[in-house]
Amino acid sequence: MNTSIDPARLAQLPTRRQALSLLGVGAVGAGMAPRLALGQGDEKVLTEALVLRDADIPVAGNPDGDVTIVEYFDYNCPYCRKIAPELRQVVQDDGKVRLVLKDWPILGEVSVIASRMALACKYQDKFIQAHEALIGVNSKLTEPRIRELLAGAGIDVDRATRDLATNAKAIDAIIARNNDQAVAFDFKGTPSFIVGKFRVPGGLTMAQFDQAIADARKAAANK
Repeated sequence: MNTSIDPARLAQLPTRRQALSLLGVGAVGAGMAPRLALGQGDEKVLTEALVLRDADIPVAGNPDGDVTIVEYFDYNCPYCRKIAPELRQVVQDDGKVRLVLKDWPILGEVSVIASRMALACKYQDKFIQAHEALIGVNSKLTEPRIRELLAGAGIDVDRATRDLATNAKAIDAIIARNNDQAVAFDFKGTPSFIVGKFRVPGGLTMAQFDQAIADARKAAANK
């Protein structure tokens, strides 16, 4: 996969340009990606506010950072697990990156369970701890293993279960919103990213993340 960010490679497909323009995007990361599957209502799905600054999703990294990275991930995705520590290091080293972690559970029922439980942990201000516990394992998750990992991260699992029951509609709405965005961006799997206003349908190395962040800052400065 070509992971360079080159404005000259912007596709000449009107529907794709239309969708990306909703975020003010002037270029596309990771080479020539397929065009977006736009449909009625996508204009509401791909707003900058919902993609970059969804108020219902806790922010990792620097909440006041000048560049936002959005990751669409699945807790049972081995590639998401592999890239997680590298992405965390990039965000930490840079110091000015907002990281928005968007659950996109596409690998089965257990992935959905993991996402719903992690999002329920935000009601005790421990979504980031839940995320790191679930993304940091090397084996396939099961429902008992999810509960064990959350408990090991210092999370009140019984409370999370109650919070999930109480807030199920809101939690499911977040996951549905994330899915609608990923589909509209024509992402084919996890992990997929938005870096600033660049679309990156696939993982990057630490050096490539650094370059994407620098390109995002440059694009913002040249607006």
